[in-house]
Amino acid sequence: MRKSKPKKRILLPDPKFNDVLVTRFVNNLMYSGKKGVGFQLFYDALEKVEARTKENGLEQWRTALNNVMPAVEVKSRRVGGATFQIPSEVRPDRKISVGIKWMISYARKRNEKSMADKLAGEIIAAAKGEGAAVKKRDDTHRMADANKAFSHFRV
Repeated sequence: MRKSKPKKRILLPDPKFNDVLVTRFVNNLMYSGKKGVGFQLFYDALEKVEARTKENGLEQWRTALNNVMPAVEVKSRRVGGATFQIPSEVRPDRKISVGIKWMISYARKRNEKSMADKLAGEIIAAAKGEGAAVKKRDDTHRMADANKAFSHFRV
């Protein structure tokens, strides 16, 4: 290693639920530092989830995030002029990051009016084990399973 790793920044918990994971989600959700807008979008989405499913919105969101987080992924590695897709376990911290990013990106691609509606729709779908983000997780797992033969190349 050439340099020392930067220190992890401590995130403050969000004002409503007092949860650090919510703040992390909103940090990925916001554009150009508009954290207030990000929090409002997230809270509106959770209210819509509660209205549609008649269950706790935060618990639905947690379930959805757990359904989206990948356990294994493939990494490209060159061995003797050929590139192999090598399956590897995902670190717990990266699991959360990747899950959050997939959920937000697929929510943005949905065809609903507002971002709060899109996010609510993606949360409900992911909590049920459906939706584009869950499909992405399944595809990633399938790809890792298909390339299991190359796992001996692991670093």
